[in-house]
Amino acid sequence: MDRASGDGRLATDAESDGLVSESRELADVSFGAVLAMEGAPRVGWTSPDGLEVVGCGAARRLEAAGPDRFGAIRSTAEECFGALDHGGPPESRPRAFGGFAFHDGHVPAPPWHGFGAAAFVLPRVQLTRTDAGTWLTVVAEGDEEAAASLDRWTDRLEGLPAMRPTASPPGVAGTRPTASREEWTVGVRTALDRIDRGELEKVVLAQAVSVEPRIRADVPAILERLRRRYPSCYRFLVDPGADGTFFGAPPERLVSRRGRTVETEALAGSVPRGESPEADDEYATRMLESGKLTREHGLVVEAIRDQLAPLATTVDVGERTVRRLATIQHLRTPIEARLDGDRHVLDLVEALHPTPAVGGLPPETAWETIRRVEPFDRGWYAAPVGWFDADGDGEFAVAIRAGVATDRAVTLYAGNGIVADSDPDEEWEEVQLKLRPILDELE
Repeated sequence: MDRASGDGRLATDAESDGLVSESRELADVSFGAVLAMEGAPRVGWTSPDGLEVVGCGAARRLEAAGPDRFGAIRSTAEECFGALDHGGPPESRPRAFGGFAFHDGHVPAPPWHGFGAAAFVLPRVQLTRTDAGTWLTVVAEGDEEAAASLDRWTDRLEGLPAMRPTASPPGVAGTRPTASREEWTVGVRTALDRIDRGELEKVVLAQAVSVEPRIRADVPAILERLRRRYPSCYRFLVDPGADGTFFGAPPERLVSRRGRTVETEALAGSVPRGESPEADDEYATRMLESGKLTREHGLVVEAIRDQLAPLATTVDVGERTVRRLATIQHLRTPIEARLDGDRHVLDLVEALHPTPAVGGLPPETAWETIRRVEPFDRGWYAAPVGWFDADGDGEFAVAIRAGVATDRAVTLYAGNGIVADSDPDEEWEEVQLKLRPILDELE
């Protein structure tokens, strides 16, 4: 095992002077079928702009812990990609997939076995689909092994269907929240007391629910159903090969970096969808006119702008709009920046995590309140999940509307922002609404 600076670790399956990557364009194939047929580690990523990637096996694993975990992952990634020779179009380039825990001191424990404070994998086999086509990419130790692997996987994929039949939901035998409604109320009132004393402006408190499925949950099938219901959301799957698979359909981009162009957004403040277009509009108007929700949203916009400013020559805040999803509506403000130099997407991830949409203000007091009030470990919930490449380009989502599936249970997470005039009962109802996207697909 090679050792990088800080706490970074570059784990390899074999020692070599470098890696070789080869690509080949394919006819379309079911990405869900590939995920279902291959063992861990496996990863999946779909972005709203049409990029879809699945990966299997590990040519390299990048792991880190502690306060310098973002820098340590970047350091080991530069070592890894610096030794990688890729032959193929830009669309098919190898990418490292993974994410971070919400807290840098995270120690993996059920249901988060295998999910460290920071962990990424460079897949041995990667399938990439864009508007331009579909590519198979393999990463191997040397030209001969890469060519053989490319041929072998081409033959395997030719036998797969273009579409995989979607399995039925596993059904729900029972649910168990980590905190009762009464315990939730106590937590919210604790936060409100700190806000009244001027210690906090906002804090996001979360709830976790353990769901017992009637049969083992088929995560690729759940993601396929989420694709149909939430086509404008991200979808991701991370299975490191321990016990759990983290997956979700988050609506919120944390950040993307393409060259010096950075895109992010503020997504905070929410109301339900209505049963008619008129009811929908009434809810949206209520949200736009709500002092509490617009103030909460404004805090997030201001914080993101301030977090990006030291890294950028310009930060442009767009027009606030309403983002409508299947069961919920959000206030959304797009934000774009121009970087002041050659910065890695992980620099931006570190600067932005956690945004006030999932943490709070001031950040350190909010984190301390979260640790004190929430009776569970967030693990990778509400943390950055995504990918980056050899150039430091990449994209990360905020891992909300998500759950972690094990053999025995699927644990779901959802949270809500608490500000000065929050009502515990209303906040409880909103959290239940945010649990519905994944719970609906289990039921």
